[in-house]
Amino acid sequence: MSAGVEQTIELIDEAAEGGAHLIAFPETFLPGFPWWMWLNSVDWGEEFLARYLSNSLAADGPELRAIAYAARRKGIHVSIGFAERSGREVFMSQALIDVSGEITVARKGEPTGLERTVFSAGDDRLLVRDTEHGRIGVLGGADHLRPALRARMQEEREQIHIAAWSGFTVYYGEGKEWGPELNTAASVRYAMDNSAYVIAPVAVVPVAGWEVVDARLPDRRLLRGGGGVSRDLRPRRSGAGAAPGRGRRGPAVRRPRHHPRGASGTGRPR
Repeated sequence: MSAGVEQTIELIDEAAEGGAHLIAFPETFLPGFPWWMWLNSVDWGEEFLARYLSNSLAADGPELRAIAYAARRKGIHVSIGFAERSGREVFMSQALIDVSGEITVARKGEPTGLERTVFSAGDDRLLVRDTEHGRIGVLGGADHLRPALRARMQEEREQIHIAAWSGFTVYYGEGKEWGPELNTAASVRYAMDNSAYVIAPVAVVPVAGWEVVDARLPDRRLLRGGGGVSRDLRPRRSGAGAAPGRGRRGPAVRRPRHHPRGASGTGRPR
């Protein structure tokens, strides 16, 4: 966990020094998404689960406070997904940290069926905050596929939305319905429906030392590194936005154009 927090702070510093006012991290960036659950058996997964829980963060713990201090020191807004440990439960949580270091946390209300083998359900509290750059909101992963939740977020009149995806390390390029194509389309649709800029960060997962293949098809690799799927999307555009190269690590700094507030009252980042 300490290495992950250190990496997070380094990326915050790098983004701020590159001129960014907001940095967005993927879903469960700390301590990382539990990819083993896609390839799991009960006995095999128990060891990973115990280690995962021990490396999860408390919402009021020193790790998140260290990240908040980095945000305040650099004067940058931070959105970060993390596994939140609370008693005997762990939640898929998102934190928005402002330039003063104030932390606001919300838990994913409906983890997917597979995610529920690790995570508990939250309370669906919306995470939207006013900032000097506009109203910033966050949803994690498959929450973007829930129409009722999207409608609630639309009422919040976001100007910048962070669509925090965990990554696409398993079945990457296999054309599965849960792959990057569907999720990128969900991010694009969100930008158009909500007239908001959308930042869609995706994790790049190192797979050195792993060799996971399909026993039925030995030439087929099940675990890949993901990446090349992060997007920044402008409202009311059908394009998928710019994406960093596959396997590229580090922040991709974008500078959106300035727009006045729209006649409908849905603003644009200032």
